[in-house]
Amino acid sequence: MIAKISQDEARQMVKDYSGSQIFTVTFVKRTTGEIRQMNCRKGVYKGTKGGELKFNPVSKGLVGVYDMKKGKHRFISLDEIKKISLKSEVYEVV
Repeated sequence: MIAKISQDEARQMVKDYSGSQIFTVTFVKRTTGEIRQMNCRKGVYKGTKGGELKFNPVSKGLVGVYDMKKGKHRFISLDEIKKISLKSEVYEVV
């Protein structure tokens, strides 16, 4: 069964989701407008160099994740989430 949630609830779910468990998120890429589905984790530091980012992701409505398929760090736009699958539950953003 798919639960329907608001954009604010989806945003908060991703922000609050703790570290090492994998989740799936479907979102609209800001740069191209295409729909993207990503299996990812938060809290992965592998491959980081420990430097500072040149921008503040929070102020741009982004959250950093590790893309499990590509093996790279990526950002998800919290304002463009369409669907989230986590802890064996699926949530559709309406």
